[in-house]
Amino acid sequence: MAQEVKGIVARGKGQPVELTSVLVPDPGPGEAVVKVQACGVCHTDLHYREGGINDEFPFLLGHEAAGVVESVGEGVKDLEPGDFVVLNWRAVCGTCRACKRGKPWYCFSTFNASQPMTLADGTKLSPALGIGAFVEKTLVHSGQCTKVDPSARAAAVGLLGCGVMAGVGAAMNTGGVTRGDSVAVIGCGGVGDGAIAGARLAGAAKIIAVDTDPQKLEWAKGFGATHTINVRDVDDVVTEIQRLTDSFGADVVIDAVGRPETWKQAFYARDLAGTVVLVGVPTPDMQLDMPLIDFFSRGGSLKSSWYGDCLPSRDFPMLVDLYQQGRFDLDAFVSEEIPLDGVEAAFEKMHHGEVLRSVVVF
Repeated sequence: MAQEVKGIVARGKGQPVELTSVLVPDPGPGEAVVKVQACGVCHTDLHYREGGINDEFPFLLGHEAAGVVESVGEGVKDLEPGDFVVLNWRAVCGTCRACKRGKPWYCFSTFNASQPMTLADGTKLSPALGIGAFVEKTLVHSGQCTKVDPSARAAAVGLLGCGVMAGVGAAMNTGGVTRGDSVAVIGCGGVGDGAIAGARLAGAAKIIAVDTDPQKLEWAKGFGATHTINVRDVDDVVTEIQRLTDSFGADVVIDAVGRPETWKQAFYARDLAGTVVLVGVPTPDMQLDMPLIDFFSRGGSLKSSWYGDCLPSRDFPMLVDLYQQGRFDLDAFVSEEIPLDGVEAAFEKMHHGEVLRSVVVF
């Protein structure tokens, strides 16, 4: 029998979100109902509201979440009521060509719940990233639930569900940052700061944070940046990164903005045979115009990072353990805790760069 709970819904492009009733069905085969404890307010949620992802309104927003499993459906064997989980949008299938090649972090056929959650009048909801967690309880595929240390703070570890993991993974998984490397990160929001934190965890010797906002650069220092560049204070970002790296350029440059101009900065600011990682998400209309010879002559690797190329079952528990040991400060990403009806105000704060993450706490 479906449960009626409260959730945040975006009914139309650009419209303010609405706190309303949501019907959550009992879990079917392979599914789980999770009682949400905390969920971060991510830029992706704002993109959904603005119609930047698709037009499948109404959306049930929210996806950076942690909570407790309430019930599971038929056939679920590795999850049971009472488990504390972080939700993820990469429930790997185990059978696609990427999984069969032993690279499940590239899974091409990830799972979501089969049954829809609906409004009280029966209108089907589109859950953000297949999760929809600005709601008291949500229905997901069991593979979207990753068990972690139950003593961890939900408001912090839930952020691994998207932005923080995307950044950490861009550095550690996609970029392959290792001890002694020099790293530059362009864009120091939640994803960029995650990349900085990941570079520090990996042992990078020099971590250069690049942004236009002095406050964000201060936050970046707290996550491990050894040097900062305010774009407004220098003539050329590439030249400044080269100056800080003995004129060579950084071993790994991570573009956490996702615009043609920042990608070009990343490309030219890396050392010869260095690595560029694109983790910021561009819009479909953006184009690059560059000399092909530059790609050939500089060598190295040009990579895109999907969700930090993470494998939740591997990476979430490891990062939560590091957090519990005091070696990875997830708490620093949490700018404020807010009630469920505070999401629209959190979007405004996000617009003005006032927060890294507002987190809804139930």
